[in-house]
Amino acid sequence: MKRTWIIAILTIAATSGSTWAQTRLSLKDCIAYGIKNNGNVKIAQYQESIAAQQGREALAGYLPQVAGSGALDNNIKLQSTVLPGALFGGEDRRVALGTKYSTNVAAQADQVIFDQQLLVGLKANKPNIENAELNSHKTKENIIYNVANGYYQVFVTQAQIDLLKDNLDKTQQILGTLQLQLDNGVIKKVDYDRTQVSLNNIKSQLTLAESNLVLAQNQLKFQMGMPLTEQLELTDNPLNQPFKLFEPAKLDVANLTDFKIQNLNMELQGLEKERIKAGYLPKLSVYGRYGVQALGNNLGESWNNWFSFGAVGVKLTIPIFDSFRRDAQYKQADLNLLTQNEQLKLNVQNYELQNHNATTQIQKAKLNLGNDEANVTLAKEVYDVTTLQYREGTVPLSDLLNAETSYKEAQSNYINSMLSYYQAKLGLEQSQGSLNDFYTALP
Repeated sequence: MKRTWIIAILTIAATSGSTWAQTRLSLKDCIAYGIKNNGNVKIAQYQESIAAQQGREALAGYLPQVAGSGALDNNIKLQSTVLPGALFGGEDRRVALGTKYSTNVAAQADQVIFDQQLLVGLKANKPNIENAELNSHKTKENIIYNVANGYYQVFVTQAQIDLLKDNLDKTQQILGTLQLQLDNGVIKKVDYDRTQVSLNNIKSQLTLAESNLVLAQNQLKFQMGMPLTEQLELTDNPLNQPFKLFEPAKLDVANLTDFKIQNLNMELQGLEKERIKAGYLPKLSVYGRYGVQALGNNLGESWNNWFSFGAVGVKLTIPIFDSFRRDAQYKQADLNLLTQNEQLKLNVQNYELQNHNATTQIQKAKLNLGNDEANVTLAKEVYDVTTLQYREGTVPLSDLLNAETSYKEAQSNYINSMLSYYQAKLGLEQSQGSLNDFYTALP
């Protein structure tokens, strides 16, 4: 038996959803909505902007710097100095130089000529921006995975609800027949009670499944960045699509976003080593300064008496000894790079393990799906035959209830196998770094 019964149920559920939904979205629409509205996307965009501003900050270090300063001093007590007596042909004289008020305003422009540390910092701009872009791409992949998984969960939960409702109808019909038989004294009350217990169990399972559906819908909205109060209708049923054998491609870790991010982090760490090492080199800059100064023993009068001054110069800074501070920084950076290199090796092994496990899971899910589908067909045949035999009075009620239970279990297992298949397929796409291709290929 093909999946006609489940497809019919889910098609009815999808078309009847218009009574409770307003926003109609397909799987691709849901993912696109999530990529646009999920809060993590906005955070990733902010991180990209931060990386761009960090690039501007690094470039600014090699561009002209202009600063102004001003000061007004009220010399409460002037500093004294001693003039040698030889200047005046007598004894040394102690005198106070200066005025009560002094004001100066100046501006200085500095331009770096050579600073290897700044040059290395400029080299880090490109990989830093690429790193932010890769993190945005990783965020997009996570949204694709989470939205698709939530989307499948909603449909599978709805399918479980529809199956439970169908089983509830069948059990109620059986219970109605048993009520007539009980009234006529054909069966014992214990037979009726056993079926009533089964009916109550189905009602409890239905209530739980309906609650799980609300949770699944809310989880999907959360992953999409959609308000929980907004009603949502899913338009295309993935369970209607034929299950095709998924042939995994050969793993190429270079396609994985995580691998690319870690390689960029190692490149940045290498530049950090180079930057620290560059701190041993001299730094050369030029500067120009111009200002005015006012002096006087009266504040108001002093501001009418300004003197200008200016200077240009070259500044050379040569590091000589820093108590091995820079050496310690360099060794730390080197050890961090070695650590990242070892971590990358471990991660590559982990990527291969994840891909191997995902391949195994999808193969197992495909096998279970086929077995459970065949089991549903067999269980239905047994249930139909047993129902007919019970009506003819050739089998006891216990056989009918057992056949019904087996049929329900087979249906439930098949539904769960569907979910496992889709989750395994998503897991394989994730392990191969092809989630974006999966999203692009959606109708």
